[in-house]
Amino acid sequence: MSRGHITFSPPLPLLFPVRLIPGSAHAGILAAIFNHLLRGQVLVARLRELEGKCVSLRITDVPCEIAWRFHNGRLHAAASREAGVIIAGRMASFLELACRRQDPDTLFFTRELSIEGDTETGVLLKNLLDALEFDWEGHLDAVLPPPLAACGKRLLHLARRVMTA
Repeated sequence: MSRGHITFSPPLPLLFPVRLIPGSAHAGILAAIFNHLLRGQVLVARLRELEGKCVSLRITDVPCEIAWRFHNGRLHAAASREAGVIIAGRMASFLELACRRQDPDTLFFTRELSIEGDTETGVLLKNLLDALEFDWEGHLDAVLPPPLAACGKRLLHLARRVMTA
């Protein structure tokens, strides 16, 4: 997954709204996005291991802190002061993780991301991220009616063929 150690910096227009909008607003928006993306994913069953836990992402160069609580296999916005575990790092490191340009182990071992607090929960979360393989077909089945899901899967199959040609 790692493609060398080339970091990228988020464009300034992306950092500006992150600085202006409170972390609680980011948490609510991102929770809605993550909960949608989790539909149809095998990972949801593993989220039970995080039930009741509160996790905070501290973006050190913005600065911003975004916290979520896991409840019933879903993420919910939470207050950062409730966090039992804090994952901290620069925005670029979180973007590399989200885009899968770097694997979690690399980012933690090179200290670009750090875990504070309940390290057992932090390591469990890191391992879940490391094992994450997004199932687009499962997601399409979960969010679309069958005829549209079938069409979406055909388009996905075609896109994969074009990308590997």
